Amino acid sequence: MSDYAKGLEGVIANESALSRVEGLAGKLSYLGYDIDDLVEHCCFGEVTYLLLKGRLPNSKELENFQRKLHQNRSLPPQVVDFIKAAPHDASPMDVLRTGVSMLGLYDKRAKIGEPDHDELYEAAISIIARIPVIVAYFHRARMGLELLPVRTDLSEAAHLLYMLNGEEPTEAAVKTLDIAYTMHADHGMNASTFSARVTVATLSDIYSGMTSAIGTLKGPLHGGANEGVIHMLEKIGSEDKVDAYVEDCLANKKKIMGIGHRVYKVLDPRAPHLKKMALELTEELGEPKWINMSNRIAEIMLERKGLNANVDFYSATVYYSLGIPTDLFTPIFAIARASGWAAQILEQLRDNRLYRPLTKYVGPQELMPVPPLNER
Repeated sequence: MSDYAKGLEGVIANESALSRVEGLAGKLSYLGYDIDDLVEHCCFGEVTYLLLKGRLPNSKELENFQRKLHQNRSLPPQVVDFIKAAPHDASPMDVLRTGVSMLGLYDKRAKIGEPDHDELYEAAISIIARIPVIVAYFHRARMGLELLPVRTDLSEAAHLLYMLNGEEPTEAAVKTLDIAYTMHADHGMNASTFSARVTVATLSDIYSGMTSAIGTLKGPLHGGANEGVIHMLEKIGSEDKVDAYVEDCLANKKKIMGIGHRVYKVLDPRAPHLKKMALELTEELGEPKWINMSNRIAEIMLERKGLNANVDFYSATVYYSLGIPTDLFTPIFAIARASGWAAQILEQLRDNRLYRPLTKYVGPQELMPVPPLNER
């Protein structure tokens, strides 16, 4: 047995009241509210308020909070210029990472040292509001489309869909994306959240913390998994080829994207909601292939390996059905998770301690003399 926890698995590094991930029971809650209840009774704005403030808002508080979010959407002109000038073949996550870092240049609240918690909260609101605009603006810029003025009369989900497509989204599309946002808002000490907290624990600024998180989420072992699901479905091509594809993966020990989870040992509690939305969208659009293929893969993997589909497995089909380009799936994850990252940063700095784990040294045990350069 190893005398250390590789990848810090099972190690408790801090305390948090924000989200509770119960892997063995297959449960997720935010500040004591079950994810199922939040999906049914709350919009993403309420969930964002809950994470940042520690309680659900009343109607007046929600109205004021959403107004503040909506009024913080405009980007500095210099950031818009960067987005327009960015290579059209750049990764949207790279543009988002750089765009968020640039925002800090134009915000006097981006200070190092002991934070002003009121200023920190206001900066968090601003970042959460602007991340979707960066994503939408880059997509339109690379397509050669006009960058639309931000609006203040639309919810977070409705505003993103409008900014991407330039037309009013359907009520069903807005509800679907809003629920997806809620389910991705926070998820314990995942890799990107950990990197955000590690960064601000040095008393760096909130923009550095958010930029660290975006860079971490970019990796295919974290946020990029839902893109991998669609690429897998496209590679399979049709429903009649699913069984053979899965059998080949199992025989050759190839990973099947969207199946299994590092924490959940039973069904990911978010997956059924996304599966339901994928089915509803499929009925509306009349294109059952993708969800049928997904269901068959999930069925085989549960039967053969005892592994369940995770949140990425069905979120991919949901986003694809909404007409969202595949390489925007991870940026949309970032839009949702920004609320959790910001809340985690605020929580970290309320009772801060620098992260400084140890490492197990496995290099040479005996010191060696340094040979002269001409003798090496």
